[in-house]
Amino acid sequence: MRKTGAALFLVLGLALAVRAGAVLAAPQDAARSPAPAFVVRAFDGAVPAPSVLWLTPAIKARARRILGHDPGGLRLRYWRKGARTAWILNEIGKEEPITAGFVVDHGHLRDAVVLDYRESRGWEIRYPYFLDQFANAALDESLKLDRHIDGISGATLSVRAMQNMARLALLLDREVQKTS
Repeated sequence: MRKTGAALFLVLGLALAVRAGAVLAAPQDAARSPAPAFVVRAFDGAVPAPSVLWLTPAIKARARRILGHDPGGLRLRYWRKGARTAWILNEIGKEEPITAGFVVDHGHLRDAVVLDYRESRGWEIRYPYFLDQFANAALDESLKLDRHIDGISGATLSVRAMQNMARLALLLDREVQKTS
């Protein structure tokens, strides 16, 4: 009985450890491109060269309104072809970063994907039933999404992080499109 309990404890611990650090989409597909696999899919295999958006004080101020804190870094890398941009962003859920990819096309979200989820709870945000709510979302004048996103019980902070990253991707796309 004692060995069975120890074995069960070990198996459960390993299962939780795997779930907590799950990589949900491969960050790179080296055989096809040096670009992240998410970006390859975003541009149907024809990946544009990466670009850099410098985070000016004005952009940082608007990003702060969305995130509730200053965005990290001086610049962000993104990919652009015409009116389509792809962004890979990070935001803290409860305690750990969530990495997500967003494709914006003509000012609307075309795709939202959780690329790496490191939290121990709230992993349900990676499923299509949640992510599909972001399809065709846009940013209104008050920097909010133009639609309501239903939350997931027990994943409030992860849901909020995804919403904020989606809003940030739309804001950053707006900034990039202004310069062209």
